[in-house]
Amino acid sequence: MSLASVINAARERAYLRDLGRAFAGALIFSIPMLMTMEMWEQGVTMGGVRMLLFFATGLPLLYGLAYYAGFSDRRGLRNDILDTAVALAVGFITAGILLILFGVIALDASPGDAVGRIALQAVPGAMGALLARRQLSGGDDEEDEASYFGELFLMTAGALFFALNVAPTEEVILIAYKATPVHTLALLIVSVILLHLIVFNAGFAGQEESDKPVQAFFHFTLPGYAIALGISLFTLFLFGRVDGHSVEGVVQACVVLGLPASVGAAAARLLV
Repeated sequence: MSLASVINAARERAYLRDLGRAFAGALIFSIPMLMTMEMWEQGVTMGGVRMLLFFATGLPLLYGLAYYAGFSDRRGLRNDILDTAVALAVGFITAGILLILFGVIALDASPGDAVGRIALQAVPGAMGALLARRQLSGGDDEEDEASYFGELFLMTAGALFFALNVAPTEEVILIAYKATPVHTLALLIVSVILLHLIVFNAGFAGQEESDKPVQAFFHFTLPGYAIALGISLFTLFLFGRVDGHSVEGVVQACVVLGLPASVGAAAARLLV
């Protein structure tokens, strides 16, 4: 056997291992949403425009995760695009199999309903697939340095992932309407404090020195919370949670959803 054949065989085995990790990551990251009734319903009731908007937002985000993490150790534009496509395929396959096993998608279901339910779950699964190498490789991979805007992108990805777990549920709106202005203000303050504490200890670029909490607050915490609120509004709109509500109700819902979104934004560097 030639040296080239041995190298190719080793690469194929490594890729199969990475692919196995990708499926495991997709399962770990997406199973809470796969077992959420509201997500099943949204896959059928969400309009085509909002579904397209979801994918138009999700695809660049997946490519960014492939650039910073990726389920394989291959790098370069071509490989990042390939990793993105494969991760999305992993998300579709994982969601399809599990939704059929859960009985959510019957074998005689209409193609439109089946595709809608699977497609909505595919992006979170693909996110998990792309983060699998970092989370399941035992810490052997070196961390990629990210620029300031790269760190903000990772915060966006973390906020979106956490928000997707909560935004489809009725509880967000219920909490928002039960909350008084005092509750809303307290949630906002707690969200900012949690975000700052996690950011300051999560290894964000430029935060190695522990004597710059003020710089970290203005550089990462405030922009991170603004990102979390923006993602909250986007996901609430995506799932129709702002339809028919007053401006005050929408603001309260954004602050409520901003709590998990801000934690996700802050924890992004712990995942990637």
